[in-house]
Amino acid sequence: MSNQPFKDKEQVKEQVLNAMNFRHATKEYDKNRKISDEDFNYILEAGRLSPSSLGSEPWKFLVIQDPTLREKMMEVAPGAVEKLKAASHFVVILSRKGVRYDSEYILNHMKTVQHFPEEILDTISEQYKYFQEGKNILDNERTLNDWSSKQTYIALGNMLTAAAMIGIDSTPMEGFQADKLDALLESEGLLEDGAYSASVLAAFGYRKEDPNRPKTRNSIENVVKWV
Repeated sequence: MSNQPFKDKEQVKEQVLNAMNFRHATKEYDKNRKISDEDFNYILEAGRLSPSSLGSEPWKFLVIQDPTLREKMMEVAPGAVEKLKAASHFVVILSRKGVRYDSEYILNHMKTVQHFPEEILDTISEQYKYFQEGKNILDNERTLNDWSSKQTYIALGNMLTAAAMIGIDSTPMEGFQADKLDALLESEGLLEDGAYSASVLAAFGYRKEDPNRPKTRNSIENVVKWV
């Protein structure tokens, strides 16, 4: 890939920081303003291109646009009710369960996505095993699924930033009843027979009005320590 887009580093840095200052957890969305398909596909692409541990990509992005399903979700995601009502686009980021070094998912991923040669698959699998055991990821189902869920937040962060870069608002949310939301999505045939679980929610759209107070953050001195 060419380095051409990054030649003017100062301009890029200014654009990114302006976007981060613009972005806030939007409380109310303008239900009459919709994100274009082109712009939302760009946001999804930012999520798709995100890094993940072992390059495992243990996620799936459910874009919930069906009004009936959104209404059903309001009953199990109380922290997202207003966003489900008005946000242009609503995403449930799923995390994949059981992403072990020897799982069918990982083995297929190594072959068809990462394109590792057949003759080195066993070696790569052993390396993955060493990593997962060393990080106690394989201790139990909870630790394994928590590891997958952590990866989804990398994609979430990139999607939020990508949206802000083009003036689109967003709200990340964890205000849902996990078991009940999973049951609802499973009943709709959206979890691939239990292969996935809801990890985090995100609404995208355009703010109804600007925040009534400026963005506040800790000082750089309080959050960075050079050693």
